Amino acid sequence: MLNRSEVTEDVSVSDHWISGRPPGTWAREIASYPDVVKVDSLAEVGDGSIYRITYRNPPIVYLYRKLRVPLHFPFRIQAGFILWEVVARRSEFDTILRYGRKVDPNLQLLSIRRRPLRSHLPELTETQQQLLNRAMAAGYFAVPRAITLTDLARQLNRSKSSVSEAIAVIERKLLETALRPSTIYSQ
Repeated sequence: MLNRSEVTEDVSVSDHWISGRPPGTWAREIASYPDVVKVDSLAEVGDGSIYRITYRNPPIVYLYRKLRVPLHFPFRIQAGFILWEVVARRSEFDTILRYGRKVDPNLQLLSIRRRPLRSHLPELTETQQQLLNRAMAAGYFAVPRAITLTDLARQLNRSKSSVSEAIAVIERKLLETALRPSTIYSQ
């Protein structure tokens, strides 16, 4: 799973890179899952394809939202196992771990690393986060773009220039956060 954006409170959309099989082959199988609303085959990349999947949120999303913990991408899903990094305060991490073990008693914790939490979080306002989510869900950051800036602005009932400027500010903040040096501490 490469990313995730909320379309509504109960529905999300995410892009997945899946290896093997010709493009579009997985789309039929994925569409048969009960929580999947829609599947689009986007592109061939390397020895796999990128799919955009719209789905009803699993219970873990509500827990992350309640704790206000960011989902850290990419998630790696292979042979029925998911490997994901949790970026959270220890108390929040413990809540997520308890929930995960309740859902799957075979859950395994591979490692714990400590680093300053702030180094992972872009300092976006709630309005900026909402704009980013809407732009992601609409496909503004897809390659190729699924929506133009003009159409995105029209959907948001805003001027093209205000949306362009707001996205530029968001991109700058995200890049500054990504490029900020961080020290890793072992526990």
